This record gives sequence, C-alpha cells and structure tokens, in this order.
Amino acid sequence: MKYLVTGAAGFIGNAVCLRLCEQGADVIGIDNLNSYYDVSLKLDRLKRVENYPSFQFLKVDIFNRQEVAELFETEKFDYVIHLGAQAGVRYSIDNPHTYADTNLIGHINILEGCRNNQIKHLIYASSSSVYGLNDKQPFLESDPVDHPISLYAASKRANELISHTYSHLYSLPTTGLRFFTVYGPWGRPDMAPFKFAKAISTGKTIDVYNFGEMSRDFTYIDDIVEGIMKVLVLAPTGEKSETGQPNVSSAPYAIYNIGNGSPVKLMDFIACLEKEFGIEAAKNFMEQQPGDVTATWASTEALTKATGYRPKTSIAEGVKQFVSWYKQYYDL
Repeated sequence: MKYLVTGAAGFIGNAVCLRLCEQGADVIGIDNLNSYYDVSLKLDRLKRVENYPSFQFLKVDIFNRQEVAELFETEKFDYVIHLGAQAGVRYSIDNPHTYADTNLIGHINILEGCRNNQIKHLIYASSSSVYGLNDKQPFLESDPVDHPISLYAASKRANELISHTYSHLYSLPTTGLRFFTVYGPWGRPDMAPFKFAKAISTGKTIDVYNFGEMSRDFTYIDDIVEGIMKVLVLAPTGEKSETGQPNVSSAPYAIYNIGNGSPVKLMDFIACLEKEFGIEAAKNFMEQQPGDVTATWASTEALTKATGYRPKTSIAEGVKQFVSWYKQYYDL
C-alpha cells in the first residue's frame, strides 16, 4: 500500500509519517514549508523520517493544482491522509486569503486528486473549532456546527461540507477528524503549550487569556496518531438513509471527534508546566481574544464505538514528555 501524507513537516503529519514508516509502509510526504512558524523546526521534524528507505519527501504546495494533479497521476496512491493546512485561529483574522488558498482551494485540489485516481480512503483534518458558539458540552458530532467564530473554523467546516459532496457524487470514502488541542513533543510554536514553555523557561511573563477561565480537551500526540491509524482501515460505506445529522450520510462519509474526552482547566495545565520546569511563571491575565472559545470538550464515544479508540496519556505524563523534549531540543 502506498500513502500520501500532506503536511509532512507539520506536527501531526510528521508524527503520522513516522508511524507509517515504522510499520514499513511506502510513504510520500509533501509540505510547502511555509514560514508561518520556524522552518528549522519543520526541517528537523523531517530528519526523523528521512532515513527510512520507504519514505520520500517532496516540496509541494497543495494550492498548486497542476503539481497536485501530477503527483496523484504519477504516484498512484492507495490512501491519502490530508493534514496539510493553514493553522491558527488568530492568524486567520489578519490573513484571510491564506486560508482560502490552502484550506479551501488546497482541499479541493486534494479531493480532485483522490476522485480521479481511485483512492481507497481519504482522511482529512477538521478541527474542534467548528463547534464555534456551541455551549452544550461535551461536543457531539451530531451537534449543529453552523456558527463558527473564526475564518479558520469556517474553513474547516467548509472542508467537511465539500468532502461530503465528493463522497456523494463520486463514492469517494472520506473521514474528517475533529482534532482537539493536540500537544506533545515536536509541537507547534504558535500553540499555547509551546508559548507557555518558551516564556517559563526564559523567565518571561505568560499571557493568560480570559483571566484564566478557560479549559481545553488537551490530547497527546501519540493518542492522536493511534486514532488516525485506527480510522485509516475503516473506510466509511454510508448509512442506508439520511438522518439529517451532520455526521451521518448515505454517502461514504464520516466525521469523528478525536480528543482526550477530559477537559483540563488552563491554569491546571500551566501548573503542570511549572512543575516540570521547576519554575513558577509570571502571569499577565488578559481579556478573551477574538476567535477563541472558552472551553472545548470532546465526546469520543462515536470513535471509540467504531474503532476501539481510547486515549491513554494523562495530562501529567503528556506534559512531562513535552517538557523533556523541549529541554533537550533547545538545550536547556
């Protein structure tokens, strides 16, 4: 079997490439290596997989329709794990066209490659941010998701809707995974865990939004990868009839939350970081940022029922592993 992984130099994409390579799979990873955050970190991630003979990296921008089409036609993939996207809630407020180019046009280019080349199953990254103004928790896949509060969230919901169209029209099996605050070694510098670690380790003040009254369903990277591997072999076939629910369809289409299922208060997460660094952070309590939600909480019952997915990493252990990597990587 041959796999395409987009976003191969990204946090989740690189971890998926590594897992597939460890299993002996034939993997091509693509990434445009943009400068949204430190490119050297992306290149260092790629070093983790470059010595596997079954892995090949290609610098490809999914916005480039011709490059993507030629890649699919040449390589004849069996499965596609589409994790490449323009990430970030706050960045989308100031840079909307980047999200249109990558998350909308890029997503369609991947779908076109899949439908024209008999892909067995497309898995793609959605986000917990699609739940927007929903205040009923935990978030269920059957909940309405019609009120996003950032362009990033809107683009991810659009990905789900466009994917359903392709599943319906072309019988293309697609599965969208709504990721909930992924963290761990090799994480993203634009996310809170990384920002907090940098500030704590350098004696700087950390910005704590909504005066600390926030919680997130923090999910450790290894648990995320395990969930992706379980979903990979479970191509949807479609329900017998429409139900009116956003996650169920007569088309070969599925949507799953993938999270820890146990939200953690932001201040408790910070306390775990302080414990591992052995430093109490100076804190600057601030108002809520535009586009942010106060709390996320994933119901993972659907994914567990379908695949047996059960996250195993506690927040204490996950933070310990993250801080250990951070100290080693930055030679602290």
